[in-house]
Amino acid sequence: MKIRMKKLHPDAVIPRYAKAGDAGLDLTAVDIVADNNVLTYKTGLAVEIPDGYVGLLFPRSSIYKTAQTLTNCVGVIDSGYRGEIMMKFSFSPYGLEYEVGDRVGQLLIMPYPKVKFEEVAELSETTRGSGGYGSTGV
Repeated sequence: MKIRMKKLHPDAVIPRYAKAGDAGLDLTAVDIVADNNVLTYKTGLAVEIPDGYVGLLFPRSSIYKTAQTLTNCVGVIDSGYRGEIMMKFSFSPYGLEYEVGDRVGQLLIMPYPKVKFEEVAELSETTRGSGGYGSTGV
């Protein structure tokens, strides 16, 4: 699958898979903006996600070294968005952060179904039923 991508910054790095079999394409920071206890890592890239697909932004596993957290847990890039790909992380209480040139996140491109909800009076029965958090014994 080919996806159109535009460099908005001369140092932007086109995402790529680090290893064969990887699901996420690595995103590299070209600029960092600090504001209100949030670090915004700019990639200098815009993408054209095809209709019927979504771009999902996840932190890399190396995030544990920084003690930062992605502020929205998972970023969503809808097919109509053409702005810069950015990731917002909370400041680390330990002062450890990514730097310009570091791989800061991963982009996954996934298809999604279009659904229509049908309002009903009852739902089908299951063995779990309405059991919520921790109801499976874990």
